[in-house]
Amino acid sequence: MARMLDACAELVDELGYDGLTTTLLAERAGVAIGSVYQFFPDKRAVVQALTMRNLEAYLRQLGARIAEERSAYWWDTVDAAIDEYISMHRTTPGFRTLHFGDVVDIHLLDDERDNNSVIVEQLAALLVERFGITPGAELEFALSVAVETADALIRMAFRRDQVGDPLVIEEAKALIRDYLHRHVR
Repeated sequence: MARMLDACAELVDELGYDGLTTTLLAERAGVAIGSVYQFFPDKRAVVQALTMRNLEAYLRQLGARIAEERSAYWWDTVDAAIDEYISMHRTTPGFRTLHFGDVVDIHLLDDERDNNSVIVEQLAALLVERFGITPGAELEFALSVAVETADALIRMAFRRDQVGDPLVIEEAKALIRDYLHRHVR
């Protein structure tokens, strides 16, 4: 399955989501087409699995970085969260094209909630666990605004510069830190 997801990531980067087919995926992964259909009913399902793998990797890397840096303040995680996202954007095959699935379907990660809501829930859990922040609707709303803002600014950074305009990235960090500092307790 890992080979199929790796092949999917490569093909999405090369051809985009619309150019991806299960036949091309099977060829690139070096598996029979039946093997693809054994695990995935269609290309959307393959991309969904790749997106979930990327989300898990992102959260794992972010959690490890927070633990490693032993951040005393929750707002230090803003820089870490953006830096990890930028790093995946630059280095993880398929991520620059798919992000967390929004280019395919805003409900790719969950049928009931949009992709960013799933990410917000995960980030909220991380902040509550690590820093003892009060969970609830206020936290999730503030994180929703922050995630949507970061998403827009990171897209802008990569439109301005292929590796991400560092000025836009730094402004995104400052803006989101300031916003969350006012709204998260």
